[in-house]
Amino acid sequence: MKTKGDKKVNIITMGCSKNLVDSESLMRQLESNGFQVVHDSNKPSDIVIINTCGFINDAKKESIETILQFEGLRDTKKIEKLFVFGCLSERYKEELEKEIPVVDKFFGVNSLKELIEETGANYKEELIGERFLTTPKHYAYLKISEGCDRTCSFCAIPLIKGKHKSRPIEELIKEAEFLIQKGVKEIILIAQDLSYYGIDIYKEYKLAELIDRLSDLKGLKWLRLHYTFPAKFPMDILEVMKTKSNICKYMDIPVQHISDKLLKMMRRGITKQQTYDLINHFRKEIPGMALRTTLLVGHPGETDEDFNELVEFVRFAKFERLGVFTYSEEENTYSAMNFKDDIPFSIKRSRMEKIMEVQREVSNELNKSRIGDLYEVLIERKEGDYYVGRTEFDSPDVDNEVIVKSENKRLRIGSFYKIRITDSDDFDLTGELA
Repeated sequence: MKTKGDKKVNIITMGCSKNLVDSESLMRQLESNGFQVVHDSNKPSDIVIINTCGFINDAKKESIETILQFEGLRDTKKIEKLFVFGCLSERYKEELEKEIPVVDKFFGVNSLKELIEETGANYKEELIGERFLTTPKHYAYLKISEGCDRTCSFCAIPLIKGKHKSRPIEELIKEAEFLIQKGVKEIILIAQDLSYYGIDIYKEYKLAELIDRLSDLKGLKWLRLHYTFPAKFPMDILEVMKTKSNICKYMDIPVQHISDKLLKMMRRGITKQQTYDLINHFRKEIPGMALRTTLLVGHPGETDEDFNELVEFVRFAKFERLGVFTYSEEENTYSAMNFKDDIPFSIKRSRMEKIMEVQREVSNELNKSRIGDLYEVLIERKEGDYYVGRTEFDSPDVDNEVIVKSENKRLRIGSFYKIRITDSDDFDLTGELA
């Protein structure tokens, strides 16, 4: 019979970077108990644990397909145990237990301790804040809160994750120090809503204080913010960004729509004019800041007129980075219970493609304007005769990249270099060592 030290546990992560952090925490706990841990591996394992996503229909489908891939291995005893946790099993635990009984046990999003104990390991409180990093060693995510208090009509996250729960500043500082000691040079703050940080435990917005203190940590080269909410935006963080050079001049602020009618239906808590004013304020206070946003098209009630307003907004705002989702009806959300999903998928798709075409033109124009500029670039990987990196204006996996001509010079992965931009295309830049 195998001992823990002989057993391999394979953690499969679906969905967002917040799920990835949960998987990394789980892996650190299992590793400390003597298990061999791997991430997203195709090799044989004794125990497989799948961290699922249940945010939108496509994500749910992908999570279920992944479970089914391992169902046969568990059924034929080729793996010893199969566990499932995360958003999908939080939301559909009873249904999944009936439909896929071969899974040994399903766990929700707040059942990490129970899951660890089910594997035969001991949950260790002293390891809170420590993780087994699965990202490249030069960057990592830091989750500062869980859940969400917003009531956006289309979103199921509060139904899955519950109310907003901030983590104490001292706990986050300790985890950031752990990451930096591991060699991390870029920390990316994540949450469902960074803007709300601190309200629940400090009774006031504390994001500005948090980033101020994190930016003082020795060895931290870049600090990046993801997922800030536009309504009642905490303006004091801009003052901190102005004074701390290692806080990336980058803001991820999903506005979703611009039509007053749609913003009201979506329960976003902000108007069209307030959104325009917010964008103008960002541009004025921090010139050169890269703004990233996410838009939602095809929500029930969206007319051609509403959509055209959105197109004009994209042309006006000139977001450096932009993504688009088509509306997906989610059970028990306000939209699902109050509006009929009556816009055909073909129209949703064409609207998404139209927005991305406009954004392609915007991005191409912005990139051309950067030819000749000098940037500090973090080298991520080597591809053939070129290196690929990012500026402070780009987040990993979702944003633009810089293609660097090596000219027979060897660059170190995870290091920073001064790069002069020599060319561009719609979404990427090309440059050479300055």
